[in-house]
Amino acid sequence: MTALSPADIEAKLLQAVHAQGSIADSDDFGKSIGIADHNVVVGVIKSLESYDMILTEDIAHSRWNLTDEARGYLGIGTPEAQVFNAVGSSGISMAALKDQLGLAGDLGFRQGMQLKWVAIDKSGGEPLVVRKVESIVDRVLPVLEDLASGSDGNNYDQKEMQALSKRRMVSVEKWKTFKITKGPKFALGRKKAATDLTVGMLSKGTWKNEDFKEYNFNALGIKPSGGYLHPLLKVRTQFRKIFTNMGFQEMPTNNYVESSFWNFDALFQPQQHPARDAHDTFFLTKPAATPASTVPADYLQRVKETHEKGGFGSIGYGYDWAVAEAEKNLLRTHTTAVSSRMLYRLAQDGFKPAKYFSIDRVFRNEAVDRTHLAEFHQVEGVVCDYGLTLGDLIGTLQEFFDRLGMGSQLRFKPAYNPYTEPSMEIFSYSKELGKWMEVGNSGMFRPEMLRPMGMPEGVNVIAWGLSLERPTMILYGIDNIRDLFGHKVSLNMVKKNGICRLGL
Repeated sequence: MTALSPADIEAKLLQAVHAQGSIADSDDFGKSIGIADHNVVVGVIKSLESYDMILTEDIAHSRWNLTDEARGYLGIGTPEAQVFNAVGSSGISMAALKDQLGLAGDLGFRQGMQLKWVAIDKSGGEPLVVRKVESIVDRVLPVLEDLASGSDGNNYDQKEMQALSKRRMVSVEKWKTFKITKGPKFALGRKKAATDLTVGMLSKGTWKNEDFKEYNFNALGIKPSGGYLHPLLKVRTQFRKIFTNMGFQEMPTNNYVESSFWNFDALFQPQQHPARDAHDTFFLTKPAATPASTVPADYLQRVKETHEKGGFGSIGYGYDWAVAEAEKNLLRTHTTAVSSRMLYRLAQDGFKPAKYFSIDRVFRNEAVDRTHLAEFHQVEGVVCDYGLTLGDLIGTLQEFFDRLGMGSQLRFKPAYNPYTEPSMEIFSYSKELGKWMEVGNSGMFRPEMLRPMGMPEGVNVIAWGLSLERPTMILYGIDNIRDLFGHKVSLNMVKKNGICRLGL
């Protein structure tokens, strides 16, 4: 017989419903037209039902099937009957029973004890399994034989069948078929529903006789291929909200290329410092330098003198400061270069207490590993006011990290920075990595940096910086920074990363 197509099955089904008024059972209908697989018929039924051409009513079916274990008992009896026969009139030891019947001996002994067919006799020294009744009737074996002959088992007490199921002799198989009747839009053929209301339909009036496909407002539709936010963008937005809620103003950070003067010299970092070596910093070859004339001459001179001779309580570094070294261009190693520009402008415009922050990219010429990159994002906060102390710095950091949701897992460690004194490293505990991770650096800017700018006596500046990547890794449970940022990042991670809220 040639296999019927879904369209052929649909036509025969509609004709049967039209002629008979209903189809009593979809499975019987399928077999009558040569379809053995009921699922093929179900597919046609569901399609017609979605067009309201037919209505369906579920018909539940079930049958009990023998397990492979139970089939092994056909002809030789159930385990309990085998045990009763093996015990005989004189009894048998447990060891001999197991040797003779194997696994059936264990199963049959337990069931025989429950039925009180056998018992343990210890009166003669060695325990023996003995009979407690003269004869037995194995009521289970006829049930198994009936199922083997094709019975569905539904004529038996279902509690007894459940008991056999627990003994792994039978298993229940359930399925459903359908009673089919005419629906509100029944027809012998399917009319294709219109999906659009056209100008032609409106002008000719044919829309009145059209069947329009209903809108499915629950459909998810096609997901847009764009518009996903990287975790760093989400966390950066949260950082900005935290800073602005604390009264900070964002600094302009659009100059990735910086002169060594603003990146190092203005921060009182000596020109022989290891951080200024080529193996730690990316220097530019073109343009290789920014003329010193771009810096006000009086400020340039004060910075030079402070490096060479000191001042403001310092003896300086005692070396010949070179303008050529300060003119070298580089990819900024920290956003503190931006802070130095802002502080100089603040001092020149007439000092007023201020709070600044920045979040942008910085570059370090260092080895890449699971927690370090040569290119990353730095978050920096700066507070300028009269009489600030280390206690103010710790309190501000505690509030800042509390708002991040990391304040309870925070530690500070004394550190050294050329442009801050005192200085502290900031550590947060990562449960994913199982260790304390350095998440930032902090300190109070030195007078040798602030006074040449023109900052008044008594003005102190507290500052801290941290990478955007480290907190994001902790909060999103990412243990390798290369899975978060860089050219090897999976687009799937960008599309499916969860919502992450920082602190408050």
